Amino acid sequence: MGYFKSLVLVGLMGSGKTTIGRAVARRLELPFFDTDHEIERRTGVRIPTIFDVEGEAGFRRREAQTIAELMRTPRIVLATGGGAVLDSESRAVMKESGWVVYLDVPTRQLYERTRNDPNRPLLKVRDPLARLEELRVERDPLYREVADFILDGSRYHSSSAVNRILKEWEKQSASST
Repeated sequence: MGYFKSLVLVGLMGSGKTTIGRAVARRLELPFFDTDHEIERRTGVRIPTIFDVEGEAGFRRREAQTIAELMRTPRIVLATGGGAVLDSESRAVMKESGWVVYLDVPTRQLYERTRNDPNRPLLKVRDPLARLEELRVERDPLYREVADFILDGSRYHSSSAVNRILKEWEKQSASST
């Protein structure tokens, strides 16, 4: 497992970035970071509180700074927030320093996974399913732009997704040596 870059997971909220990222990091014996958890650790408050106090723009600034700092650490597994791709500099640093996996999960499945989660400030709207679809339309092209590998999340549960990602990682590792 000798690939030199970090492995970065992108995708909409609820796509499994944290769950899969932790498992991939364990298997690769690499440090794991989740940008949302890192922001909460650094600020001492939950993401919804940051949204309440600083708005989405304030949160996105913190997110971009956190990604830039974490991507300077060699060989990590990083689960990004769903909107991390909105920042062009974050996309550039992920692409430059990481091998990026887009976890592409159908909107309905995302809704089922996130609908009862109080830590999803962007879904505190009248129609969260419609909001998820709006986010997909807005972000999908950016996820695809930055991705080195796209995993169809409708076809894999987390353990098989981890195996599929590691198989592709190994191919990348073999071709880079």
